[in-house]
Amino acid sequence: MNDDFMGIIAPHPPIMVAEVGGRDSSVTSASTAAMAAAADIAARFSPDVIVLMSPHAPYADDAFAIDDSPRTAGDLGRFGAPMPHLSCMGDPALAKAIAQAARTLSIPTVMRSSMPRLEPGTLDHAAIVPLSFISRDCAWPIVELSLTWLPLQIHRAFGQAVRSAAAMLGRRTLFLASGDCSHRLTTGAPAGYDPHGIEFDRLLVDILERGDYEALQTIDPLLIEAAGECGLRSFVTLGGFLDGLGTRTEVLSYEGPWGVGYLTAVAASPELLSELSTPARGRKGGFAGQTESAPVAFARRVIDAYIRERRVIEPTSAEGLPDGTAGVFVSLHRGGELRGCIGTIAPTRSTLAEEIVYNAIQASTADPRFPSLTTGELDDLDISVDILHAPEPAEFADLDPRRFGVIVEADWRRGLLLPDLEGVDTAAEQVAIARRKAGIGPSEHVTLERFLVDRYS
Repeated sequence: MNDDFMGIIAPHPPIMVAEVGGRDSSVTSASTAAMAAAADIAARFSPDVIVLMSPHAPYADDAFAIDDSPRTAGDLGRFGAPMPHLSCMGDPALAKAIAQAARTLSIPTVMRSSMPRLEPGTLDHAAIVPLSFISRDCAWPIVELSLTWLPLQIHRAFGQAVRSAAAMLGRRTLFLASGDCSHRLTTGAPAGYDPHGIEFDRLLVDILERGDYEALQTIDPLLIEAAGECGLRSFVTLGGFLDGLGTRTEVLSYEGPWGVGYLTAVAASPELLSELSTPARGRKGGFAGQTESAPVAFARRVIDAYIRERRVIEPTSAEGLPDGTAGVFVSLHRGGELRGCIGTIAPTRSTLAEEIVYNAIQASTADPRFPSLTTGELDDLDISVDILHAPEPAEFADLDPRRFGVIVEADWRRGLLLPDLEGVDTAAEQVAIARRKAGIGPSEHVTLERFLVDRYS
């Protein structure tokens, strides 16, 4: 396996960027959480360059447009948010090498610098949105590619040319395939409703979960047209880029608000994928049938009722829970492996019991890294409940990953990591993971807070 190449499939609705969507960005919370996990993988991979294919970049019908600018920039101003403004280095040498590798395969290309109408050095919104999660600080150079109306097979071959050029120059490369799925999932969808939209998206998710990128080229053209998608050519090109590498693809989330399908996936070595942002090993709670604390016993009843019956428990005063309100994290493990972890930094419900209900259901059904729990997993489910104390401002020297959790913050982005996690032994490791979870670059200035937790098992 070659570990110098990886890929990310990313949606690009501007509303999921907090500066655009504000409170409404919570509607795409599954995609936001998935992009944070993808950003964590990208940071661990640490590429030399990002090659990004965007369906909204200026294009030519019959040739792949390659931006060979020494610097490229853009923002989301036309969506009401001049920030974030990204200004990133380009990689003209790689851009020219891609064009040369494509020519050897008789694939037509055009350099954006040669045609002013192709707006060289400009990033469109379908590039800015995923980059605002993956590389907001422009830590790595960007080469943007445009789609064409050439056949899917040629897009796959173009992906192979991209990898060939990167390998020739020794570039450790992340291919970022920007694209949304069907735009016709509901009657209120932007492109109108077509029942084939759901069929297309289900097929797309199934193919990517199997990592069978070649099968993308066999989808019925009539189904593709009916779906009204914008990402398939990006995904096919990514498949060519990954061809033969032995990477594994993980679909991190799929959701369809507003009638548009948003899919997030990561293709990387199994070793990288095993290191998603929350450390994944270690028993953290109590198994069914053991004597459990009141918060864990309550969380178990909540999960059991919801997974078996889709019933939400109404808490009573007899639950034996601590008084007051607080942020809560519910963590699930099976066989020592993480199976779900969702929480709130501060209280969002009127009682602690309601906070546990919400986060227990979310951890068991909505963690974007895992499918929903099944009834067959309930009997050996290991549960812990962390009740957070109020955070306090801290300096780096005040941190102790065994005793305190940490919150890192830069502008609107906040990343949290609980204390006493297996594999997190130093404050530097703790802060680095919290940064990655929030999509905060390693060189960005952050403010720190620390907090204690009451951990129940």
